[in-house]
Order: sequence, then C-alpha cells, then structure tokens
Amino acid sequence: MGSYYGNILEEELKNKVAQDLFEGFDTTQIIGRVDFCVSVPGDPLGLNEPESLLWAEAKQGTKHDIYESFIQLILTLGKERPQDTLLPPSFLGAFDAEKIAFLPYSAILDVLHQNDFNWNVAPSDHKTKEFLQLYSLLKDSLNNGLEIYQYERDSKELMHFIRHNFNLQKRKGESHIRINKNNFTHIYFKWLQAVKPTININWDVAKKAGIIDADFYLADILSKENNTLREKLFVLLQDDHYLLDRQVNDLGLTDFMRAEFTDKQVAHTQFWNKYARPPRREYWDEIVNRRDLLVPPDVRERKGSFFTPARWVELSQQYIAAELGEDWQEHYFVWDCCAGTGNLLAGLQKKHNVYASTLDKADVQVMKQLNFLLDKHTFQFDFLNDPFFDVTDEKGNVVIKSKLPASLQDILRDPEKRKKLVIYINPPYAEVGTTKQRTGSGKNKTGATITHYTYLKYKPLIKQAATELFAQFFIRIYDEIPSSVLAEFSTLKILQAQNFLDFRQIFRAKLGRNFLVPAKSFDNVNGNFPIGFFIWHTDHKESFEKTTTDVYTLDGKYYGKKTIYLYENAKPLTRWLMSFNNEFVLEGRIGDMNGGRNDFQNQNLVYIANHISTERTQHAAFHFTKDNLFVGIIFFAVRLCIEATWLNDRDQFLFPNDGWQSDVEFQKNCLVFTLFHGQNRISSQHGTNHWIPFTEEEVNAQERFESHFMSDYLAGKIQPEAPQQGNLFEKAKEEEAATAMLSDEAQAVMDAGRELWRYYHAQPNANPNASFYDIRLYFQGTKTLPSGKVMMNTDSTDATYTTLITNLRQRLKELAKAIEPKVYEYGFLKQ
Repeated sequence: MGSYYGNILEEELKNKVAQDLFEGFDTTQIIGRVDFCVSVPGDPLGLNEPESLLWAEAKQGTKHDIYESFIQLILTLGKERPQDTLLPPSFLGAFDAEKIAFLPYSAILDVLHQNDFNWNVAPSDHKTKEFLQLYSLLKDSLNNGLEIYQYERDSKELMHFIRHNFNLQKRKGESHIRINKNNFTHIYFKWLQAVKPTININWDVAKKAGIIDADFYLADILSKENNTLREKLFVLLQDDHYLLDRQVNDLGLTDFMRAEFTDKQVAHTQFWNKYARPPRREYWDEIVNRRDLLVPPDVRERKGSFFTPARWVELSQQYIAAELGEDWQEHYFVWDCCAGTGNLLAGLQKKHNVYASTLDKADVQVMKQLNFLLDKHTFQFDFLNDPFFDVTDEKGNVVIKSKLPASLQDILRDPEKRKKLVIYINPPYAEVGTTKQRTGSGKNKTGATITHYTYLKYKPLIKQAATELFAQFFIRIYDEIPSSVLAEFSTLKILQAQNFLDFRQIFRAKLGRNFLVPAKSFDNVNGNFPIGFFIWHTDHKESFEKTTTDVYTLDGKYYGKKTIYLYENAKPLTRWLMSFNNEFVLEGRIGDMNGGRNDFQNQNLVYIANHISTERTQHAAFHFTKDNLFVGIIFFAVRLCIEATWLNDRDQFLFPNDGWQSDVEFQKNCLVFTLFHGQNRISSQHGTNHWIPFTEEEVNAQERFESHFMSDYLAGKIQPEAPQQGNLFEKAKEEEAATAMLSDEAQAVMDAGRELWRYYHAQPNANPNASFYDIRLYFQGTKTLPSGKVMMNTDSTDATYTTLITNLRQRLKELAKAIEPKVYEYGFLKQ
C-alpha cells in the first residue's frame, strides 16, 4: 500500500485505514472522543461487550509528531476514563496520512492510575503544563515501546504486525474475554459490583483485620474450574467457598477461616462465565506483583503499600553499591521492614542475606508466591508495635514471642553483625493532625499513629515529628538497631522541617550518598515536591547542616546537583518584610499584601489586593504606603519571579544582604514586575486604584483617572518621607530609584502594558480607573465552578487582546529572568 495524499480529510483517512488495514474487524465503535477504534464484535445476543484491540488518535496531513499524538490520546483517556467502564484495548495507536504507530496499552497503565495528575485539561492543547509534563514522563516509554510504520516503505512489515497481533480468525467464536495485564484492573472494578456483595463477610471488620477484597479477586482470576492455582496466595478459592488466613497449629494441622457465598455462588458463576480464567501463565507474576493497584488508597497509605518505581529501585541500589562497595551484597544483610509486596528488593542477588516483613499477611503471601526471597525470611511483622525479641515475665516465661526469624534476631543482638545490616525501606508517609497526605485524600489520619508502641515511647523525645509514620520508623531504627545502615526514601522533612527540630537533636546519623526525584513519579503521591533517597550511617554521630545531592528528572535522567540546607538559624524573609510594616496605618494606604508562608510551596498565597483582612490570612497583612512601597514590591518580585517547581518546593526565602540597597535597576525591575503580575489583584471595584502606571494621555483614556499615584511615583514626583525606624533605605537612594532609567527588560514590559491599556480604553464602556486585574477580567470574563466559586477564565475570545496579553506575559518572563540572578546574589535565596 502507498501513502495517502497529504490533504485527505481526517474522516476519509480513518475510513481508508479501516478498509485497507483492518478489514473484517469492527471499526464503527465510537468511544467518547477517541478518534478510531478497532474491536472484535461482541456475541450476537449482546451478552458480552466487544473486545477492543486498538484505540487510536488520527491526524490529517503527514508531518505530525507521532509522540504528541500519543500524548493527546493518553490525555483523552485520562480525562474521559473510558477504560473504567469498557475493556481497554491491547494497543494504543496514532496515525496520519503517512504513517501509523502502535504502543502496548500496558506501557501506560501506571500513568493512567495517577489520581493526583490534573487530567482536566484540553488534550488537543499541546502547550499546557500537563501536556508537556506527560510528554517528558513518557518519552522514554515511547522511544522503547513504539512500533512505527510508513505505509509505503514498511507495508510488508506493517501487514505482518497486524496479522500477528490482530488475528481475527483466532478470536472469532470466542465466548470468553481473556484476562491479561491490560484489563485485570478494569475487570476488578466490575467484580466489585457483581461478586463482592455476595461474599459472606463483614468487609468493614475484615478491613481492620488486614483482609481486603483484592485478595479474593486474585484468588478468582488465578483459578481454574473454581480452584486457585497458586497455593501461596493469602486467599484461595476452593469450589464453592474461599479459604483464608491459613496457619499451622501446634499439632501440625492447618487452621483457616472459611468464607462462603450468600447466593449459592450464582452471581460468581454468572460473572466468571464471561471471562477466560486463568490468564496466560506469562501474566501471573505481573498481576500478583501489581496487587498494589487494587489496594484501597487509605490502606495503601497506612501500610505503606506503595509501588516504588523500578527506575528508582535500580538507582537506589547503585547508590548503595557506591556507598558500601561494589560487592556489598556479599558482606551485608538487608531488611526491608515495610516491604509491601517486596518490589524494593527486586534485583538483590543474595536472597539468603535478605529479609522482608510487612504489616499485611496477604502481602507476605504475595512475596512468597513470587518466590524471589526465602520463605523463612519473609514474614508478617508490625515494626511500630511488635518486639524484636521474646518478652518474658519476672519468672522468665515468654509472654510475647518474637515474630522475627531467629537468624535476624541473632543479627540484631550482635553489635558487629548490626554494622553489616542495611535497613532498606520506602516507609508509609501518613501523618496525624494535618490534612497533608501522601495520597492527597485530604482526610486526617487521627489514630493512624498514636496507638503505636513506637509513638508512645518516642513522642516525649521527638515531639511533633512523632506524628509522622516514617519518623517513627527512623527513630526506632536509630535507637534500637544502633550501628546499622539506614537506606530510605522520604521527603525532606527530616532535613529541613521546623517540626523535626527535636527529632534532629536525637537522630544524629551521618548522611552519605543521596539523590532527589519528583514525588509525582511515585504511585498516587500528591503534590509537586521532592522525594529523596538517603543513606544514613547510624554508627557515626553528626548533626546535619547541608548536603549537595544529585537530582533526577521524572523520566529518570540526571539533571544536576542541588544543595539542601538546614534553615533552623536563618531569618525568614517574611519577618524582614513585616519589620517595615505599620500595622495600624490608615491614611496614605494604597493597598495590602499577603506575604504568605516562607517557601515556594506557598507561592500562591502571595498576592496584592485593595484590602486584606487579618481574619482571612491568619496573620497581619503588609500595608503599602509611599514610604515602604519599594520594600513591598521587592518582596513581591523576589517571591514570584522564579517559578515554583518540584525541586525548589521546600527552599526558604531569607533576610537579604545589603547589596540590593544600592542596585537601583534591580529595585526598578521589581516595581515594574509587580505592576503587571497576575497576583496583583488591585481592583477599582474595591476602592481607589492607585496602581495605574500610565497617564491618561499615554493610553488615550476617555475620562480622568481618580488617582495618579503610580505614574507620579514612576516620574519621581512622589518622594518618601524620612526613613521609618528600622528602614534600610536612605532617602537619596529612593529618590534616585524613582527617577532612574528603566532596564531594557522593564521598558519592554511597560511598552507592552501601554499597548494593552490603550486597547482597553478604546472600548466604548471602558472604566477609566480600571486596574490590570480589571482589564483582564473585562476581556476574559468569569466561570462558575461546581462548588459555586466564581473564577476568571484563563483565556479570551478577543483575538487582539489575546495577542497583547501574550506579548505582555512574554516580556514579563524576560524581566523575571533579569531579576532572578539578583535574588541569589543578594541572599534572598541560597544557591
């Protein structure tokens, strides 16, 4: 076959591709906004849904970036979620008039399970932050997984691929849908509705006992003729009932619990009549190993059932080898004491030296089933509650028997062997008393930590940090397994957080090699912040002050280095700002500013408005006057000229050195930046607008402005009074700043702003006192969210305005780049 002519319409292209490549298949199915679907028809009676083989993005023309087409398709799936109600396809695809490409659906399964990603964007807009983020995340997967064919050049290879992977004859007449690594999660959600309610179990009570529905589902799909084929799973299906929690008693007999059906297994039988069980043998381990995809988020958070991405597992083991020696596995023992299903231990070769424990019995059974560790080294253990050794009464009788293997107890008792023990963990991050959660659920975990033995023992010592589960793990390891090596994944709280001050007084291990990665690279982790891998030597006592760490991007590529500082003795920039504030000023007040909190993660809290109440912000607002204007605008520009990213998320803004005082260009740049930034929400609807930077003549205003404060200030007509107490300015320097020439970048912003103002004032109903916020609101309008909140739209239907505002924003970005080096030079941020 040859290429299609370049100007062929998209609908005609889809018809020709269907006819030329997929003759005999059903290509008429419409699935939401997916452009093109290939499927095997369902049965004539409609009892089974069609089996999808391909969902694809189609593009008119011949010069499209095939990668971008895939990202658009994936965004469409993430936004509309057809895979939640329909069986997902074997392949995703993208094609235009010149070429077609295929990608296994399983390659993007993890991405579609990210519930913290903002899927609510237009998939066709290739310039959104989300589109670019997804492109970066999936680029390597696309490089490695795509099969791309030119219609003309690769026609033989293309037809071979389709015959091999889209075999219609093999599928015709099949009455059962085959379970595979692509659809097992989709079928699970259907199973929850049809089968779970008929299992005679109190699920709320069972959940508290560590029994979850996912294990019953695994028992079902890995079965043949209603008998589970894998004996080591936590739950087994045996004909018409389930067996679970099997244990050998003192007589050598097996004790177990039994769960039966409430409807004589009717719903179970009807449901599984639609599917072919078990899956192909090659999928068994992968399905069992991704049990975490079926675990409820609250259980995952409490138990630490989070799947550490394989690239970070491999990288962390490389760092351990660099720290302890290339042959470290020959000489060290390893214990993952919150192992989940054990994927952090993948790649370790000396399984006789490796131990894995977890809170969940079912996870223990999964690890044993995967058979990459010794059974005796894989065990249930509540690290925050259970004793390491037997507990005896005053007569020497054992009252609580240790659950640890004897060989591990021997290591913990021996000081020399402890030096060769690596505690290698990715612990749970749940915390009590706050709404910050690893899964972003927004729910307090009150009770999740306070009942632990470890919490009760160490709360008096580490105080606020005891509310963090991972801190409880670390302090018990440090105190009760001294001289061991702790290799762990965690946030930067242990290094920087103010509520970890008491923790750091106790935990004084020496920090070795470490690296940072984006939190979003972990399953269901919410927030744009770094997660680090840190190696601690508990036998060396050393207080942390700073470390220079390696940084890796979302797709696993080395980015560079970053220095992480301890900020305990540093003075925050918010305190510097408020030293120039007159909290009770009324006369001469031209606006208020909320200074927010002191790091990048709270950038959105920094804004300017006509009036800000203390009740709303929980702390005093900064009041702008002509005497402290430059202090406020420098603070505003310093806080907002650098974009908040996952990497700088925890960086703190600090008291500056004196260099900025004589840098007039820097001060002027900050003023212009503040005037045209979107967080400047001054509005004439809420009082007099003192922030118009132009005269009436400059913008052809139809009426006189109510205030000329800002244009007069820029022209040097308004001078501050004698410096207030604590003011770092000298009057002469402020006068010089007010009349100085603008930098090229600042002048470009002023010119672009002037054009925007002129266009607005050419409108017949223009408000002469309109602020920058008012002008944007006029052209962009508002929308009402489902919550009832009214927000400004992000774009406008006015093409001229769109051109003008786009130009202004670009000039503002260039000005921000000019300000940024000075932020570090003057000490507002540490380099």
